[in-house]
Amino acid sequence: MKRENSISRRNFLKSSAMAGALGAMGTGSAATVLTSCGGGEKAGALKPLKNPGTYYVPDLVDFATDGQELKAGVIGCGGRGSGAALNFLNAANGVTITALGDTFKDRVDDLAAKLKESKGIDIPENQRFVGLDAYKQVIDSGVDVVIVATPPNFRPIHFQYATEKGKHSFLEKPICVDPVGYRTIVATAKQAAAKNLCVITGTQRHHQRSYVESYKQIQNGLIGEITGGTVYWNQSMLWFRERQPKWSDCEWMIRDWVNWKWLSGDHIVEQHVHNLDVFTWFTGYLKPVSAVGFGSRQRRVTGDQYDNFSIDFELENGIHLHSMCRQIDGCANNVSEFIQGTKGSWNSNTMEIKDLAGNLLWKFDGEAEKANFKQTDPYTLEHVNWINHIRSQRPIDQASETAVANMAAIMGRESAYTGEKTTWEALTASALDYIPADLNLGKMDMKGFTVPVPGKPLDSK
Repeated sequence: MKRENSISRRNFLKSSAMAGALGAMGTGSAATVLTSCGGGEKAGALKPLKNPGTYYVPDLVDFATDGQELKAGVIGCGGRGSGAALNFLNAANGVTITALGDTFKDRVDDLAAKLKESKGIDIPENQRFVGLDAYKQVIDSGVDVVIVATPPNFRPIHFQYATEKGKHSFLEKPICVDPVGYRTIVATAKQAAAKNLCVITGTQRHHQRSYVESYKQIQNGLIGEITGGTVYWNQSMLWFRERQPKWSDCEWMIRDWVNWKWLSGDHIVEQHVHNLDVFTWFTGYLKPVSAVGFGSRQRRVTGDQYDNFSIDFELENGIHLHSMCRQIDGCANNVSEFIQGTKGSWNSNTMEIKDLAGNLLWKFDGEAEKANFKQTDPYTLEHVNWINHIRSQRPIDQASETAVANMAAIMGRESAYTGEKTTWEALTASALDYIPADLNLGKMDMKGFTVPVPGKPLDSK
């Protein structure tokens, strides 16, 4: 029997193509086109979660508008810092990099060589700063903006100092690894807002057109009220550094930072924060009131952290989010988000919205994006947006938003580490601080860096 709400193949393809093109253009009208063709709700009958104009949508143009000359300092010259430096330079005319800082001289010199070779920018020796306090020297060197891409534990204090000095900040994610860092970020974000500064974070999905257009469709009401979801970052083992004889305790850990929980926050914080951020963003930054989860260490070669987590979050309005992340070779991989609503669902793997019967309502058209835009790299577009906000003197605060997802990841991690249920209220007030008491570039007490074991031992009373 033919269903009454079925769509003919010809009309379906025509409507899908139109919706994809409209979505890529950012008109927000693709939902109306498809729902009207489906014989269901009439055009315009959708109930939006938020009305257009009441939520932020970045203007994702190919290139920043010309304006104020901007000198940037890069703090953290490893892979992501080097990438962010080039993204910044590719985003606009009239921007340059004048200072570099890192814990280690070879990292600073490597980035300086890349900048000279690829961009013709020569960073003099007196603008190359080395050591744990190099961030202060970069910020005090006469720069206008800073790119903070150090290991995550250091980012709150670097953001704090940059804000005190009146600098606009780009903060790579995650922006903290513990409750003390979280509170520093939140307080500093308020100070930055009071100074009319522009703060963008490295949650690049906010500057990826497929995600932004999906967000708009969901806010327009295409899947109805959000009732839950699942987010994943399952991949193969990440990189690691074998200890070299000449390295001190601290040097080894910082060079191998992605495997140490005090530096990275563990991969649920360092990497999976992207997926958690998508869900909190789409739901209007609802906070998780509690988290219960588990994880373990099965294959990780160095460091003291886990390589898998599974967390159940309960949000403020009672809905649940399942979070799953893993870094183990030879396992099923999936990096995506799925959001369920009362009228349909969204899947970032396909960038599609379907109704409850599985009929396609909307799909982002990547080919239309390529046809209409020259710049499709979200890592560059986040710098385009940052520079445009600075030059137009429109303050922006993404740190406060990212802090919600960041704190959710911390809650999930601590629940897995301890086996206990964690709550937003208790953990945001916690004195938990991951920075070692004896932090220095020499010998440290390595007995303190152990793999967490949840629950109580069998012989405990």
